[in-house]
Formats: sequence, C-alpha cells, structure tokens
Amino acid sequence: MQVIKEEAIHLIKSLPEDCSWDDIIYEFYVKKKIELGLDAVKDGKVISHEEVKKRFAR
Repeated sequence: MQVIKEEAIHLIKSLPEDCSWDDIIYEFYVKKKIELGLDAVKDGKVISHEEVKKRFAR
C-alpha cells in the first residue's frame, strides 16, 4: 500500500500549483484506469482489434 501512497503524492506534486480538486480527482481516475488496463493485459484479459471490429459490426 505504501507504493500507492507514494505514487499519489508524486502525482499531486507534479500538478500545477493552481490545480483544482477536480484536476486531482481526474488524474487519479486516469491513473487507476491505466493501471487496470495494464493489469488486464498482463492477465491475458484482452481481445484483438479484429475481434472488437467483428463484435461491433453485428
């Protein structure tokens, strides 16, 4: 858990001084979604671009 806290602190420190609460929340949201996507790739829980096109063509 310490790693997540350190990443959160680093993320906040990287934002401009005049950022809003919404800016901070948005950055956390994007970071979390990217991490979830990378975890899905590692776990093989992905489908190919071709499969997505087939599914949406129906």
